[in-house]
Amino acid sequence: MSDPQQLARFLSANPFFASLGESALQAVARLCVTRSLAAREVLFQKNDPADALYAVRRGAIRIATGTAEGRQLTLNMLGPGDVFGEVALFDGCPRTADAIASEPTELFVIRRRDMLGLLTQQPSIAIAIIELLCKRVRWMSERMEETTFLPVPARLGRRLVALADDYGDDIQITQEELAVFANTSRETINRQLQAWKRDGLVALGRSRVRLLDRAALDAIAGTGGDAE
Repeated sequence: MSDPQQLARFLSANPFFASLGESALQAVARLCVTRSLAAREVLFQKNDPADALYAVRRGAIRIATGTAEGRQLTLNMLGPGDVFGEVALFDGCPRTADAIASEPTELFVIRRRDMLGLLTQQPSIAIAIIELLCKRVRWMSERMEETTFLPVPARLGRRLVALADDYGDDIQITQEELAVFANTSRETINRQLQAWKRDGLVALGRSRVRLLDRAALDAIAGTGGDAE
Protein backbone atom coordinates (compact mmCIF):
# COMPACT_ATOMS: atom_id res chain seq x y z
CA MET A 1 0.00 0.00 0.00
CA SER A 2 2.64 2.51 -1.03
CA ASP A 3 0.38 4.46 -3.41
CA PRO A 4 -0.18 7.94 -1.89
CA GLN A 5 -3.87 7.94 -2.86
CA GLN A 6 -4.51 4.67 -1.00
CA LEU A 7 -2.51 5.83 2.00
CA ALA A 8 -4.39 9.13 2.12
CA ARG A 9 -7.68 7.20 2.33
CA PHE A 10 -6.27 5.19 5.24
CA LEU A 11 -5.14 8.32 7.06
CA SER A 12 -8.52 10.00 6.53
CA ALA A 13 -10.14 7.29 8.69
CA ASN A 14 -7.77 8.04 11.58
CA PRO A 15 -8.99 10.63 14.15
CA PHE A 16 -5.58 12.28 14.19
CA PHE A 17 -5.48 12.98 10.45
CA ALA A 18 -9.20 13.15 9.62
CA SER A 19 -9.63 16.92 10.08
CA LEU A 20 -6.53 17.98 8.15
CA GLY A 21 -8.20 18.30 4.77
CA GLU A 22 -7.48 16.61 1.47
CA SER A 23 -4.36 18.56 0.50
CA ALA A 24 -2.72 18.05 3.91
CA LEU A 25 -3.56 14.35 3.86
CA GLN A 26 -1.93 14.00 0.46
CA ALA A 27 1.15 15.83 1.72
CA VAL A 28 1.45 13.57 4.79
CA ALA A 29 0.82 10.44 2.70
CA ARG A 30 3.73 11.32 0.44
CA LEU A 31 6.04 11.26 3.48
CA CYS A 32 5.07 7.77 4.65
CA VAL A 33 7.08 4.60 4.28
CA THR A 34 6.13 1.15 5.60
CA ARG A 35 7.74 -1.24 8.09
CA SER A 36 6.86 -4.79 9.15
CA LEU A 37 7.47 -6.35 12.58
CA ALA A 38 7.31 -9.96 13.73
CA ALA A 39 5.44 -10.90 16.90
CA ARG A 40 7.38 -9.75 20.00
CA GLU A 41 9.82 -7.75 17.88
CA VAL A 42 10.96 -4.51 19.54
CA LEU A 43 10.27 -1.36 17.53
CA PHE A 44 12.13 0.92 19.92
CA GLN A 45 13.20 1.02 23.56
CA LYS A 46 13.13 3.68 26.23
CA ASN A 47 15.92 6.25 25.72
CA ASP A 48 16.39 5.33 22.05
CA PRO A 49 16.76 8.34 19.73
CA ALA A 50 13.41 9.62 18.46
CA ASP A 51 13.38 9.64 14.68
CA ALA A 52 9.85 8.77 13.54
CA LEU A 53 6.10 8.83 14.16
CA TYR A 54 4.17 5.60 13.57
CA ALA A 55 0.65 4.55 12.61
CA VAL A 56 -0.52 0.95 12.94
CA ARG A 57 -1.83 -0.46 9.66
CA ARG A 58 -2.31 -4.05 10.86
CA GLY A 59 -1.51 -5.85 14.11
CA ALA A 60 -0.94 -4.51 17.63
CA ILE A 61 1.76 -2.58 19.48
CA ARG A 62 2.23 -2.64 23.26
CA ILE A 63 3.70 0.49 24.86
CA ALA A 64 5.48 -0.44 28.09
CA THR A 65 8.02 0.76 30.61
CA GLY A 66 10.01 -0.81 33.45
CA THR A 67 9.71 0.05 37.14
CA ALA A 68 12.47 0.46 39.71
CA GLU A 69 11.45 -2.94 41.15
CA GLY A 70 12.05 -4.65 37.83
CA ARG A 71 8.38 -4.99 36.85
CA GLN A 72 7.10 -4.09 33.41
CA LEU A 73 4.14 -1.72 33.26
CA THR A 74 1.94 -1.64 30.14
CA LEU A 75 1.00 1.96 29.40
CA ASN A 76 -1.17 1.35 26.34
CA MET A 77 -2.21 -1.16 23.68
CA LEU A 78 -2.43 0.20 20.15
CA GLY A 79 -4.26 -1.28 17.16
CA PRO A 80 -5.01 -0.43 13.53
CA GLY A 81 -5.40 3.32 12.97
CA ASP A 82 -3.60 4.33 16.18
CA VAL A 83 -0.79 6.88 15.96
CA PHE A 84 2.12 6.85 18.42
CA GLY A 85 5.65 8.16 18.93
CA GLU A 86 4.55 11.76 18.57
CA VAL A 87 5.88 13.10 21.90
CA ALA A 88 9.52 12.18 21.32
CA LEU A 89 9.16 13.01 17.63
CA PHE A 90 8.29 16.65 18.27
CA ASP A 91 10.26 17.49 21.40
CA GLY A 92 13.47 15.91 20.08
CA CYS A 93 14.13 14.00 23.32
CA PRO A 94 14.73 10.24 23.66
CA ARG A 95 11.85 7.74 23.74
CA THR A 96 10.03 7.61 27.05
CA ALA A 97 8.84 3.98 26.78
CA ASP A 98 9.31 0.72 24.89
CA ALA A 99 7.21 -0.28 21.86
CA ILE A 100 6.85 -4.01 21.13
CA ALA A 101 4.74 -5.81 18.51
CA SER A 102 2.22 -8.10 20.23
CA GLU A 103 1.61 -9.94 16.93
CA PRO A 104 2.80 -9.61 13.31
CA THR A 105 2.37 -5.91 12.62
CA GLU A 106 2.58 -3.49 9.69
CA LEU A 107 3.32 0.17 10.34
CA PHE A 108 3.26 3.41 8.40
CA VAL A 109 6.30 5.50 9.31
CA ILE A 110 6.84 9.27 9.05
CA ARG A 111 10.44 10.27 9.68
CA ARG A 112 11.15 13.20 12.00
CA ARG A 113 13.11 15.21 9.47
CA ASP A 114 10.36 14.88 6.87
CA MET A 115 7.52 15.76 9.26
CA LEU A 116 9.27 18.81 10.70
CA GLY A 117 9.83 20.07 7.20
CA LEU A 118 6.13 19.65 6.44
CA LEU A 119 5.06 21.49 9.61
CA THR A 120 6.81 24.62 8.45
CA GLN A 121 4.68 24.51 5.31
CA GLN A 122 1.36 23.32 6.81
CA PRO A 123 0.48 25.14 10.10
CA SER A 124 -2.87 23.32 10.27
CA ILE A 125 -1.00 20.05 10.85
CA ALA A 126 0.92 21.64 13.73
CA ILE A 127 -2.38 22.72 15.33
CA ALA A 128 -3.80 19.19 15.00
CA ILE A 129 -0.69 17.76 16.66
CA ILE A 130 -1.05 20.15 19.61
CA GLU A 131 -4.63 18.95 20.07
CA LEU A 132 -3.52 15.31 19.97
CA LEU A 133 -0.82 15.90 22.57
CA CYS A 134 -3.34 17.57 24.87
CA LYS A 135 -5.62 14.53 24.58
CA ARG A 136 -2.74 12.22 25.45
CA VAL A 137 -1.91 14.30 28.55
CA ARG A 138 -5.54 14.04 29.68
CA TRP A 139 -5.50 10.27 29.07
CA MET A 140 -2.35 9.79 31.17
CA SER A 141 -3.85 11.89 33.95
CA GLU A 142 -6.93 9.66 33.98
CA ARG A 143 -4.73 6.54 34.17
CA MET A 144 -2.89 7.98 37.18
CA GLU A 145 -6.20 8.72 38.91
CA GLU A 146 -7.40 5.17 38.25
CA THR A 147 -4.30 3.65 39.83
CA THR A 148 -4.47 5.95 42.83
CA PHE A 149 -8.18 5.94 43.65
CA LEU A 150 -9.95 2.97 42.02
CA PRO A 151 -10.03 -0.59 43.42
CA VAL A 152 -8.77 -3.50 41.33
CA PRO A 153 -12.18 -4.66 39.97
CA ALA A 154 -12.85 -1.19 38.57
CA ARG A 155 -9.35 -0.88 37.09
CA LEU A 156 -9.50 -4.32 35.51
CA GLY A 157 -13.03 -3.72 34.26
CA ARG A 158 -12.00 -0.47 32.59
CA ARG A 159 -9.03 -2.10 30.89
CA LEU A 160 -11.10 -5.02 29.58
CA VAL A 161 -13.88 -2.75 28.34
CA ALA A 162 -11.36 -0.46 26.61
CA LEU A 163 -9.62 -3.43 24.97
CA ALA A 164 -12.99 -4.82 23.85
CA ASP A 165 -13.83 -1.48 22.25
CA ASP A 166 -10.68 -1.78 20.12
CA TYR A 167 -10.46 -5.53 19.49
CA GLY A 168 -13.89 -7.04 20.17
CA ASP A 169 -15.20 -9.08 23.09
CA ASP A 170 -12.73 -11.95 22.52
CA ILE A 171 -9.46 -10.45 23.81
CA GLN A 172 -6.10 -12.15 23.34
CA ILE A 173 -4.08 -11.14 26.38
CA THR A 174 -2.23 -12.92 29.19
CA GLN A 175 -2.97 -12.47 32.88
CA GLU A 176 0.56 -11.11 33.31
CA GLU A 177 -0.20 -8.40 30.76
CA LEU A 178 -3.49 -7.60 32.46
CA ALA A 179 -1.67 -7.37 35.79
CA VAL A 180 0.77 -4.72 34.57
CA PHE A 181 -2.04 -3.03 32.63
CA ALA A 182 -4.11 -2.69 35.84
CA ASN A 183 -1.01 -2.10 38.01
CA THR A 184 -1.51 -5.08 40.33
CA SER A 185 -0.30 -8.68 40.70
CA ARG A 186 -1.05 -11.65 38.46
CA GLU A 187 -2.51 -13.49 41.46
CA THR A 188 -4.98 -10.68 42.08
CA ILE A 189 -5.99 -10.65 38.41
CA ASN A 190 -6.49 -14.42 38.44
CA ARG A 191 -8.71 -14.28 41.54
CA GLN A 192 -10.84 -11.51 40.04
CA LEU A 193 -11.20 -13.21 36.67
CA GLN A 194 -12.12 -16.52 38.31
CA ALA A 195 -14.80 -14.73 40.35
CA TRP A 196 -16.18 -13.09 37.21
CA LYS A 197 -16.09 -16.46 35.45
CA ARG A 198 -18.22 -18.01 38.22
CA ASP A 199 -20.65 -15.11 37.92
CA GLY A 200 -20.90 -15.56 34.14
CA LEU A 201 -19.29 -12.23 33.26
CA VAL A 202 -16.31 -13.67 31.35
CA ALA A 203 -15.05 -16.89 29.81
CA LEU A 204 -11.35 -17.72 30.14
CA GLY A 205 -9.01 -19.53 27.78
CA ARG A 206 -5.28 -19.75 27.27
CA SER A 207 -4.12 -16.13 27.01
CA ARG A 208 -7.73 -15.13 26.25
CA VAL A 209 -10.58 -13.37 28.00
CA ARG A 210 -14.02 -13.31 26.40
CA LEU A 211 -16.54 -10.76 27.70
CA LEU A 212 -19.94 -12.42 28.22
CA ASP A 213 -21.81 -9.72 30.15
CA ARG A 214 -20.65 -6.35 28.86
CA ALA A 215 -23.33 -4.43 30.79
CA ALA A 216 -22.17 -5.86 34.12
CA LEU A 217 -18.53 -5.08 33.32
CA ASP A 218 -19.46 -1.56 32.25
CA ALA A 219 -21.15 -1.09 35.64
CA ILE A 220 -18.09 -2.41 37.49
CA ALA A 221 -15.79 -0.21 35.46
CA GLY A 222 -17.93 2.81 36.19
CA THR A 223 -18.77 2.27 39.86
CA GLY A 224 -15.90 0.11 41.12
CA GLY A 225 -16.16 -2.94 43.33
CA ASP A 226 -14.54 -4.45 46.37
CA ALA A 227 -11.12 -3.07 47.20
CA GLU A 228 -8.03 -5.18 46.72
